[in-house]
Amino acid sequence: MKARKIVDRILANVLITIMGIMVLNVLWQVFSRYVLNSPSSFTDELARYLMIWVGVLGAAYVSGKNGHVAITVLPDRASEKTQKKLRQIVQGVVLLFCFFGLVVGGSKLVYITYLLEQYSPALRLPLALVYLVIPLSGLVIIYYKISDILKKT
Repeated sequence: MKARKIVDRILANVLITIMGIMVLNVLWQVFSRYVLNSPSSFTDELARYLMIWVGVLGAAYVSGKNGHVAITVLPDRASEKTQKKLRQIVQGVVLLFCFFGLVVGGSKLVYITYLLEQYSPALRLPLALVYLVIPLSGLVIIYYKISDILKKT
């Protein structure tokens, strides 16, 4: 469990940092547009990419805290044994989705954009770096779910 707390702390600090940069970025955009009358060319793009990172990494963080929205109508009416089986099924489906959808699919997306040398228009940032959050978040969610499974056995 100590490793999980370390991952939680690192992820929380990364999310706080991204949000702080995003706030400063948007403040600069407003200042440059309305005070300097010369809007900055990169802030819109940077805010978009930071929002992607905070959204996807934030989903991984919430997954680790088991804080996602859930429909509990069926589990609430089921026996304890059935609830345990449902939790196992849900965790298995989440693991499969994260592995195939996020890690494998996201890695292919990162690889293809890296090979094609795609860059963002204003920042000239490799888009592979923007998309890297997808497999990274998938790995974090897989870690959390395996940790949950091992904790309950």
